[in-house]
Amino acid sequence: MASNYTCRACSRALSRQSTPLLQATRSSPKVAAFRRAESARNLSTTAPSAYHASNSLSAAQPAPPTISKPAEPSGNPMSTRSQIHAIQQGLDAQRSPLRRIAAKIQEKAPLMTETYVAYAATQQLIKECTRHADYTIPQALEKNEEIPRDETGAHLGVSDSWWFKELGLAPTFINWAQITFIHTYLLQVRFRMFPKTHAPLWIQHLTNHAFYAAEDRLVVWHKLNANSLRQKYLKDVFSQWRAVLLSYDEGIVKGDAVLATAVWRNVFASREDVDFEKLAQIVGYMRRELARLDQASDDDVANGAWKFSAGPVEEEKVVKVQARSMAGEMRA
Repeated sequence: MASNYTCRACSRALSRQSTPLLQATRSSPKVAAFRRAESARNLSTTAPSAYHASNSLSAAQPAPPTISKPAEPSGNPMSTRSQIHAIQQGLDAQRSPLRRIAAKIQEKAPLMTETYVAYAATQQLIKECTRHADYTIPQALEKNEEIPRDETGAHLGVSDSWWFKELGLAPTFINWAQITFIHTYLLQVRFRMFPKTHAPLWIQHLTNHAFYAAEDRLVVWHKLNANSLRQKYLKDVFSQWRAVLLSYDEGIVKGDAVLATAVWRNVFASREDVDFEKLAQIVGYMRRELARLDQASDDDVANGAWKFSAGPVEEEKVVKVQARSMAGEMRA
């Protein structure tokens, strides 16, 4: 029966016979190189690396970075940082128009929003301005009915307003416009107290709504369906509006006598038979409403809910009080 047992004597003999072979293998350079190559081929599981450390690495002394700063490209004296800065400047130059547009939009954004607020508020305020001189023409609602006219040929309406009944004015379109202008002017003076960037917007919307109301009245109550004829009327009214602004501004600055002259010229068409007490009531009314508007906050006016008082009728008792200077002259 075969056995795998080897005695000690035989083991020593075999060992002595293999020693010269092992020594020859270690001493031979070719064999050693072959052994190393074979070991590398049999044991390595990674691809050969091109990295060779110049210094020994340890956790206590980490290796310094191999590149301390960006290398400059050959043949170009400009550094990489300068190139990046130049590229950034180029991009900024391309984006600068967009940035300017964005800055303008950001600057105008509040006004773009406020124009809708101003439009809605002034639309309500102009109704408050027009109600004092409101009138109707019943014949305009009837088909084929002739609208009555005054001696100048202007259409005559019907109204219970103090401005027509107490002042002796006919309820015509021109008189309606002049009475509306007084109240529109008072609001415009208050709008001038708004911030400089906001005031023109509110004034423009208020003026636009005043002329929208005028054009609507020409169509509804005066049957002026021809656009060319309406535009002729509106141009005349606009010229009167500009005259109103100049004359009332002068009167507010220079005093009640100058303001009364402006009212007499615009509202009463320079009539010689004007009632001076009524004229004084209008001047007092304008002064009182300006004082109320001056004491009101911007929000009180800008919310569109502002209401004027009952009208010049409240000044009736005031204008009948005799001035002290006149009483002294009469005693003398």
